[in-house]
Amino acid sequence: MGKFSNAMWRMLGAQTTRNQSKSVAMIEASAKYDEWAQELSDDEFAAAAGDVDLDTEDGQVRFLALAREGGTRALEMTPFDVQLQGALRMLAGDVVEMATGEGKTLAGAIAAIGFALSDHSVHLISVNDYLAGRDAQWMAPLYALFGVTVGAVSEKADRDERRGAYDCDVTYGSVNEIGFDVLRDHLALTAEDLVAPVPDVAIVDEADSVLVDEALVPLILAGSTPATIGNSAIFDVVSRLKKKHYDVDTDGRNVHLTDDGAQLVEATLGGINLYDDTHVGSTLVHVNVALYAYYLLERDVDYIVRDGGVHLINASRGRVARLQRWPDGVQAAVEFKEGLELTEAGEVIDTITVQALIGRYPKVAGMTGTAIAAGEQFRQFYGLEVSQIPSNAPNIREDEPDRVYDTKANKVEAVVEFVAATHVTGQPILIGTHDVAQSEELAYFLERAGVPSVVLNAKNDAEEAAIIAEAGRKAVVTVSTQMAGRGTDIRLGGSDGDEAARDEVLELGGLCVVGTGRYDTERLDNQLRGRAGRQGDPGRSVFFSSLEDPLVTKNVTSLRGTTAPESDGLLGAKGAEIVEQAQRIAEAAMLTLHSNTWNFNRQVNEQRESIVRRRMNILTTDEAAVELEKSEPERWADVSGTVDEAVLEGAAREIVLYHLDRAWADHLGYVADVQASIHLRALGAQSPLEEFHKLIFAEFTKLVDEAMEAARETFQNARITNDGVDLDGADLHRSTMTWTYLVHENQFSAGSQALQGIVGIFR
Repeated sequence: MGKFSNAMWRMLGAQTTRNQSKSVAMIEASAKYDEWAQELSDDEFAAAAGDVDLDTEDGQVRFLALAREGGTRALEMTPFDVQLQGALRMLAGDVVEMATGEGKTLAGAIAAIGFALSDHSVHLISVNDYLAGRDAQWMAPLYALFGVTVGAVSEKADRDERRGAYDCDVTYGSVNEIGFDVLRDHLALTAEDLVAPVPDVAIVDEADSVLVDEALVPLILAGSTPATIGNSAIFDVVSRLKKKHYDVDTDGRNVHLTDDGAQLVEATLGGINLYDDTHVGSTLVHVNVALYAYYLLERDVDYIVRDGGVHLINASRGRVARLQRWPDGVQAAVEFKEGLELTEAGEVIDTITVQALIGRYPKVAGMTGTAIAAGEQFRQFYGLEVSQIPSNAPNIREDEPDRVYDTKANKVEAVVEFVAATHVTGQPILIGTHDVAQSEELAYFLERAGVPSVVLNAKNDAEEAAIIAEAGRKAVVTVSTQMAGRGTDIRLGGSDGDEAARDEVLELGGLCVVGTGRYDTERLDNQLRGRAGRQGDPGRSVFFSSLEDPLVTKNVTSLRGTTAPESDGLLGAKGAEIVEQAQRIAEAAMLTLHSNTWNFNRQVNEQRESIVRRRMNILTTDEAAVELEKSEPERWADVSGTVDEAVLEGAAREIVLYHLDRAWADHLGYVADVQASIHLRALGAQSPLEEFHKLIFAEFTKLVDEAMEAARETFQNARITNDGVDLDGADLHRSTMTWTYLVHENQFSAGSQALQGIVGIFR
């Protein structure tokens, strides 16, 4: 079934032979220029690279020879042909699939150099600051040899450092930081305040993680407002509900009140009716948000509590999601649930999804170890194709059939027995778990069985590089949450490069990877599996699952026909088929969710781009002054008699920007209110999507006119001197403190939960 699934995904999204024969032929042809490249001095190298015309086939062939020589000379890393092949496909605008350990970092740098030599500005987008900074520093000698400047942005960089990094030919940065810089430019009052450059080329590392798993994560720029909680009485009553008062649906995504629960909540809140016009769009939404926080979000699964705060866990990476939070209502509810001080909520000043951020770039390419299974998403949402790059050395890893058990308890017992038996041989073992709680539970059972282990999860993610680096040492057992984006190689024998230790582990069969349950997508399974058998090394992988795993219970409604288990609970081929079926259903559901949510977000993104264009015109031209002089000629004449022209123009710009920004923030607030209740339109046989677009379009058409009307009024009444306009004196205040964060959950989920609640009552 697994092989069939991969074949299906190849048909949908992978171009395994997409112009590959041409790429191979060009790489072979480049050998004739090797001697020419080798004879270039370091001083001649950059000039020779600059003379190459990458728009011609001969120019590309020469560039490949330079890349091969440059890697050898600058990094002592001669690129394999498959790395050059990957770079060529990225230069053509593809997402390339290169197996774990095949050298994506070097391939991405070669592609970035190719774009830079063609006068493009390149952003090499990574999943976190650590990888961005590491790769920029690691590849710096190669860039320098080609005469290409390189920089990196990070969370700690100040404005001048960011400008310096963006002024380079190639800029490395995490998707978060680059996105936050785009949002912070919404605060600029002069063109000199702008930081983020005009987008040109994006090369996305871990492309499936960024472009699929986190595509719909909204990045938020917020301004300070007092922390509030919708209604503490609601949280009090929800926290005291019994099991009979609420139901959780089969896939664990939604929770709603039962008849008994609704009656209890209504009585406790003073005999209200949750479903009348007064409460259905407000109180009921708060109730459902509280239900979600109390009964669906689990501590040590969805978040941890550390240093007096709630820290979200990124499910696709198994680590603390820095700077992420849920929408304010959910965030406050979880903090209330845990008895913590409420963090400031903040007014949303601007927002953009990762998908919309990447969509700003005219040219996008990417690389990842697991692109094939995401091929349909790449094509549907980004217009990108996938090229599968062959491994440099044959993959000899042994992937054993899944072992599926009837219960979780039997599965865990089998995992412990398998690990204990393998550990005796000295073979290093990497165990992949799904969350913090599961990793700690398994480590406890292993300890009881006499198997010491090192645990890597969101609670100690600061130590991850050191832990992962030693996971290939003899007899080491590592228990880790999700492995995506770890960015550190597992060296057989340990990180010190001892060849005798490496040879000993090779004799033992290399790294053994154990999965403790399939993920919702095969991509994540393959990311874990791919940690073994790198670069032709031996390795072994096996996954243990059970019919009680969330993947099965959420996605398979009937288990009829399941064969009777063996005495230890092991099921036969039928059990593996059930798990495969559950995974296919989960992948289809995620694709549908992505498509639906993108359809909701699309118009908001288009409106944002419209505002950004208008704002940029105001920043960089005299548009504001022209409009105010035209609409208020008498006031303009009065002020211009006492104020310098340049101050006057600056005052007009500041006034118009204030009201445009104020109108956009108000519009985003309106959009959030519509989001919270739009799914209720389904009860009236209306399409929530159509109604959503209709409502926000009607509101947006008034935005600019209302902003300009307010700007004209301010221009009439505000005090304007050679020092500028006194907005504070006019009781018009910008936020004194702003910050950025990411919203963790799909913002439309609250609306669908409200609908579930109503349907539950009417049943």
